[in-house]
Amino acid sequence: MGPSCGSAEGFKIKVKTLTREIIASAEELGLSAIPEYRTPDGTRIDVAILKGEKKLLAIELEASFKWFPQRLLYDVVKAHRAGFSELWVVTPFGNSKAGWILKYAGELNLAVKILSPEGVGKEMAALSPTSSERGEGCSDPSRRAFSQG
Repeated sequence: MGPSCGSAEGFKIKVKTLTREIIASAEELGLSAIPEYRTPDGTRIDVAILKGEKKLLAIELEASFKWFPQRLLYDVVKAHRAGFSELWVVTPFGNSKAGWILKYAGELNLAVKILSPEGVGKEMAALSPTSSERGEGCSDPSRRAFSQG
């Protein structure tokens, strides 16, 4: 098991374990998963999911409750500037503090999902090259599902 990052409220997220699971799931689907993906402007995305050269999905793992709105906004800006059309933010806190940030992401045409650590596996299983090509799954920009996981 990987190390845990937690908050004062006792919620935990196992960053290294989740990263390994996401990478393994992507590889099973024939996709590339790049941890600590470097963006053109020098920031990093926790995990980038690619199909060849096409940027399908940016995934950020967030464990801080205190700074969640600020981290979410930063994640939205990073994913948008790096050219992703979808962002998943994995956190045990849901989107209760997301507010206007999700609306802003919509204005940028960036689909955002806020997922629980337990919900990532199900969402990864729904990714498939077949569903992406048909405009279903994570790459569908018209789907603005804001999940609480």
